[in-house]
Amino acid sequence: MSCPFCELPAERIVFQNELAMAFYDGYPVSDGHGLVIPKRHVVDYWGLTAAEREACHDLLEALRKSIQQRDPLVTGFNIGLNAGASAGQTVFHCHFHLIPRRDGDVPNPRGGVRHVIPGKGHYKSSDPPKKV
Repeated sequence: MSCPFCELPAERIVFQNELAMAFYDGYPVSDGHGLVIPKRHVVDYWGLTAAEREACHDLLEALRKSIQQRDPLVTGFNIGLNAGASAGQTVFHCHFHLIPRRDGDVPNPRGGVRHVIPGKGHYKSSDPPKKV
């Protein structure tokens, strides 16, 4: 099977270092939505080396700074990745999503990534945490 990230055209890359690269998502959920991937084909986060994790982190920082310089309305970010089909992964090459957020882009952003399972994102801070 071919991998769209391994075959990414060079003109899409906005930042890169020795082990990773960053580019804008082809199907953005917000303006400026970017992706950071290791150059080595690895299925998910759990297969990354420590050096690859650090290289990806460096590019997340570079991409964040670039987005904030370009758009002063960006007031926050969601960083996420999907590891495995049951977590929603559809491209099986590890990739970090950097999603710029703006005040008012959704009615109530509280809970952020906790909303990946509908109805589970909202909680009261006065509720005691569940014991596992």
